[in-house]
Amino acid sequence: MASFLESSYSLVHQDNLSDVPSMSELRTQLEKGTDETKIDTMKRILTIMLNGDPMPQLLMHIIRFVMPSKNKPLKKLLYFYYEICPKLDAGGKLKQEMILVCNGIMFDLQHSNEYIRGNTLRFLCKLREPELIEPLLSSVRSCLEHRHAYVRKNSVFAVSSIFQLSEALIPDAADLLAAFLETESDHTCKRNAFAALSSINHDKALAYLSSVFDGIPNADELIQLVELEFIRKDAFQNPQNKAKYLRLIFDLLEAGASTVVYEAASSLTALTNNPVAVKAAAAKFIELSIKEADNNVKLIVLDRVDQLRRKNEGVLNDLTMEILRVLSSPDIDVRRKALELALEMVSSKNVADVVLLLKKELTKTVDQEYEKNNEYRQLLIHSIHQCAIKFSEVAASVVDLLMDFIADFNSTSAVDVISFVKEVVEKFPKLRQTIVERLVSTLSEVRAGKVYRGALWIVGEYSTDANDIRDAWKRIRASLGEIPILASEQRLLDEGSEGQEEKEAATNGTDKPSAPTGSRRVLADGTYATESALTSTSAVLAKLEAVKAAQKPPLRQLILDGDYYLASVLSSTLTKLVMRHSEISKDEARTNALRAEAMLIMISIIRVGQSQFVKAPIDEDSVDRIMSCVRSLAEFAQKKELETVFLEDTRKAFRAMVQVEEKKRAAKEAVEKAKTAVQVDDVVQIRQLAKKNASDGADEIELDLEKATGGDTATEDLSSKLSRVVQLTGFSDPVYAEAYVKVHQFDIVLDVLLVNQTTETLQNLSVEFATLGDLKVVERPTTQNLGPHDFQNVQCTIKVSSTDTGVIFGNVVYDGQSSTDNNVVILNDVHVDIMDYIQPATCTETQFRTMWTEFEWENKVNINSKAKSLREFLTQLMACTNMTCLTPEASLKGDCQFLSANLYARSVFGEDALANLSIEKEGDDGPVTGFVRIRSRSQGLALSLGSLKGLNKVGEVA
Repeated sequence: MASFLESSYSLVHQDNLSDVPSMSELRTQLEKGTDETKIDTMKRILTIMLNGDPMPQLLMHIIRFVMPSKNKPLKKLLYFYYEICPKLDAGGKLKQEMILVCNGIMFDLQHSNEYIRGNTLRFLCKLREPELIEPLLSSVRSCLEHRHAYVRKNSVFAVSSIFQLSEALIPDAADLLAAFLETESDHTCKRNAFAALSSINHDKALAYLSSVFDGIPNADELIQLVELEFIRKDAFQNPQNKAKYLRLIFDLLEAGASTVVYEAASSLTALTNNPVAVKAAAAKFIELSIKEADNNVKLIVLDRVDQLRRKNEGVLNDLTMEILRVLSSPDIDVRRKALELALEMVSSKNVADVVLLLKKELTKTVDQEYEKNNEYRQLLIHSIHQCAIKFSEVAASVVDLLMDFIADFNSTSAVDVISFVKEVVEKFPKLRQTIVERLVSTLSEVRAGKVYRGALWIVGEYSTDANDIRDAWKRIRASLGEIPILASEQRLLDEGSEGQEEKEAATNGTDKPSAPTGSRRVLADGTYATESALTSTSAVLAKLEAVKAAQKPPLRQLILDGDYYLASVLSSTLTKLVMRHSEISKDEARTNALRAEAMLIMISIIRVGQSQFVKAPIDEDSVDRIMSCVRSLAEFAQKKELETVFLEDTRKAFRAMVQVEEKKRAAKEAVEKAKTAVQVDDVVQIRQLAKKNASDGADEIELDLEKATGGDTATEDLSSKLSRVVQLTGFSDPVYAEAYVKVHQFDIVLDVLLVNQTTETLQNLSVEFATLGDLKVVERPTTQNLGPHDFQNVQCTIKVSSTDTGVIFGNVVYDGQSSTDNNVVILNDVHVDIMDYIQPATCTETQFRTMWTEFEWENKVNINSKAKSLREFLTQLMACTNMTCLTPEASLKGDCQFLSANLYARSVFGEDALANLSIEKEGDDGPVTGFVRIRSRSQGLALSLGSLKGLNKVGEVA
């Protein structure tokens, strides 16, 4: 069976569950059917053969009734049959019937229709029986001189295939192909001939290449590509030719065809690491990414530039501005890739130009409408942020630009800007004065609560003289409006009610407004009724909504909308301003006035938060925070430690956070440099002293191809394979089955071993799989006939479309003693391990918070573990869920009774998984208790991560 499958090259798929006709039915259909009927019959025969039954008794019928037909689709199916039918008898000799087959092939090789000849020549490339090929050699040779190019281009491949099978059959194949190349004029035929010649005789191909070397730059695109491929291989075998090859490749870089330019640039970097060559190749790659319209091509080419940058540190820095030309592409993924690449290559020489270009692009996002405009704007802000932090000389101009747009940006972009400004204001003391002044002047224009919080924090921390404090106070008061808030809002409501009553009075012709309650009304039946206050509730609610909807200053509006976190930050900022004013100014009366006004504002916020004028009542945490600020203002003159907490400790904490971020950036750069660094004890390769072996200079492109086709050198060891074997049936079942589960990118491959444990042949045995979840069976196992105590391997491929809990179940079905009797063996379920699709990843704190707010699916898992320490539990949790801890190490230092941390991971499908761990430990020997909250965009990922078996390893999941 194994040898039978090895000779199967073309596969015709048909549903395995279709009814299998009897042998007599197939013979009848072949004898008496029309061409259309024979086509259907041949398809069924091919399917049955590919499913394990070679059906040798049909060979003569097919020769008699199918081979003479002139129908083109039928003839194509006939050659599929010839590929897979058994051609040898039990003794290993060619069957007698094959003489007739050989005769039919010879007629097709001499057919007047060039496409039949070409199709037959393609079939010869797949034949592996020298005895069958030998009588056909003269016809194959004659096809080399056929008038039609389609025949000639297939005949050269047939010649090389025959030579590779058995050199004795056609010993002069290389000479034939060399002579063919000299006389051939068709470009496709020449391309195929050179590819065939290089595969069978490297020296002859080299001789031909040398003869046409000067004309290569002007040759056809197809010929240039195959010659470049040969040059790459020959440069490793014959290093003395490398110099002239490099000159040729430099010429080909100027070729018109994009494919040739790409291959030439790839070949150039494969042959040499010379900085001039690397820069020339990278420049061409960048040019291609600008010229080509296909976004996939752009991404692939930018990846190649990135690889060159990593291998050649600092060589490509001069091309940073060229890469930024790719930003003209409308696709956001291409822009993101270009910006990431440019940020890695930016240096002190070109940072000013880079920032200038980014500033222009940022301005365009306001003036013009791009696809995914907001996302592109965020990318630009992040890039400018990175440049300013890395190179302090551009920070001043960048801050000015970004702060001009702080009020115009959408909420997410504005949050990025304000976090950037916070970092700049701490790192560059010279810019603090201007930044604070600009921020204070824009307070009346900001509409986003998060941005307001950041601005207030900066104003509170860095307003260091009396004038700054006075200006900041004025702007904050202007943004708050009239104080106290509750009284002014109530007055607005009352004024609205009075106005309505006066209007009603004027309508009724009376001097006095009607009483607000108890007014008399005439009902429809003529009786009197008193209208109570209850009946006018809707009118009161309408007036209240009108008051709420009235135009208000921004800070006041945000507080009335329920942003009490902003209110607590405002209280903290006012406290800092009062305390700093008392330090730097001797005007105690003014300090006391500011203190009283600050207290009034804070109490006013609490009172309005408990009234009907807000959208949501104030929470207890905000009340406690605001009241602590009020107490601090009342007592700070007597307790100096309060001033220390407000004015010094918060600044220290932020400074420590900025330093941690700097350390992270430095560590990341060090890791990147270490990847490309040459270590002290690395082996030095000296080409002249190395063995002349082509594999020593393995071609990078061939290595990539080998990895893509599953030939990666990093093979799995036996123990890891055994751990993935799942038993599907019991040892006492008629059929024993077990599956080796292999996860490959988006697919799950089940390699199922079937063992017949009975003394009878099991007919039409098939394994049927079905799935639950986002899994889909795309390739079903074939039907088998399994002999007594025989075993067979079959494969099933299942496509995974999301990171979800998936279950694969099924059964083994085979025929019983009678045709109507079916036997079924139920298989055990196979649960998909989603950890194969979850990968550790990182994101910024802002991104984490944004996603945490957006994601609607949450899974809360209670923890009760016997872990020795909280940190040990966190480490085990990260290991079993493949998540990264985003909480900085500085925040986790020290031992205490509780721990809180944020975790993040991404699936291979681009799904985000967020987790928040909150745990505590009762005593030294007590259990670790608490919970993990897992959030994701889809319900499946949140549930799957929360129901992990791995969580049971680190603790008992309640």
